[in-house]
Amino acid sequence: MTRPAELRDIAARVALEAAELVRERRSSPVLVAATKSTDVDVVTEADRASEQLIRELLRATRPTDAVLGEEEGDSRGSSGVRWIVDPIDGTVNFLYDIPEYAVSIAAEVDGTVLAGAVVNAATGTLWSAAAGEGAHRDGEPIRVAEPAPVGRRLIATGFGYDPDVRARQGAAVAALLPQIRDIRRMGSCALDLCHVADGTLDGYVEEGTHLWDHAAGLVIAAEAGARSRKWPTPGGRTLLACAPDAGFDEFVDALTRAGFTP
Repeated sequence: MTRPAELRDIAARVALEAAELVRERRSSPVLVAATKSTDVDVVTEADRASEQLIRELLRATRPTDAVLGEEEGDSRGSSGVRWIVDPIDGTVNFLYDIPEYAVSIAAEVDGTVLAGAVVNAATGTLWSAAAGEGAHRDGEPIRVAEPAPVGRRLIATGFGYDPDVRARQGAAVAALLPQIRDIRRMGSCALDLCHVADGTLDGYVEEGTHLWDHAAGLVIAAEAGARSRKWPTPGGRTLLACAPDAGFDEFVDALTRAGFTP
């Protein structure tokens, strides 16, 4: 059986190579290739090139594994291992040259995510983790922030692309804001989860993330001492919350009072 640490190392190596490609593409004018859910939900040529490179590198290393990618969907494998890939998480940041966009790669074994790596493509910072092995940033161990009262917690969030969903999310954020220190909206689910893992943030909540957005970030956060929870919401979406294990229930209580949870 492949060890989680081996899968983590593969994810990290491939994510770093893809991040270099993404960074190089940002040095030239960015071309929007398509839109998805709405006109503001964009796909760039760099998204597609990054995923193609990731698939090629994974295929060369582990040819019998499955791959689920945001841009090209699911490809079958026979090994029991599936790689979950977001070639650029934070594409709008990438489009606007805001240095908070990432390559995210997770390894799932028989349905359970056991390893992952996230690279901020703008800076080259690498977060990684394997089940039972802890979490690291650029090779150094990381832990979540020390416990704090809800009123002193810095929380990150994100917004969907559908206007009706955004309106509901905005109302929930407005109700949460008086209960906490402040809100940050930085634009990459994967990086927000890594910031929870390394103690930069005290929590994260967002409705409408996909598996490729959070698979790697959640295993990194969990190995650093965070807990997470998902709820189904109207329209078939999922609400995701992640925060340090100490004080997690109080965080969920605040989200409930604000109207985030169904």
